[in-house]
Amino acid sequence: MKLTTRGHYSVKALLDLSLQPNYGPTSVKAIAQRQDLPAPYLEKLLIELRRAKLVESIRGAQGGYRLAQAPNQISLGQILEAVGETIDPLPKHFPEADQAEDWVTYTVWYRLHQKLKEALYSITLEDLYYDARSWQAIQGEAGSFVV
Repeated sequence: MKLTTRGHYSVKALLDLSLQPNYGPTSVKAIAQRQDLPAPYLEKLLIELRRAKLVESIRGAQGGYRLAQAPNQISLGQILEAVGETIDPLPKHFPEADQAEDWVTYTVWYRLHQKLKEALYSITLEDLYYDARSWQAIQGEAGSFVV
């Protein structure tokens, strides 16, 4: 599995939203500035995340985007799936019927794929938040951070 820019930026954006007081709405521009992301690209990703019901958009001067659920209810797997990331190790690969080695290799990759999928769907935004805060504490930093 290779995490693309789409997946990386989406995780950064949702982690940023999870850090907002009461998970209040935040503008695309503010997220883009804090996380050093291109705002037009981020807007497209947030639209996809809204369609997946991971974020909500709020209209008005104090509007923007906010999490649609609590951070402990949003998994890394859901975020990646929402923006079209694939975790398939060997898409559309089927082993040769007469090749035992092919079946063994296929089985190993299939099992690894299942474990990776389980891991991605068990890691939540809340987990990432605490990981980031722990890293900050070790570094002696406080306040907001770039993911």
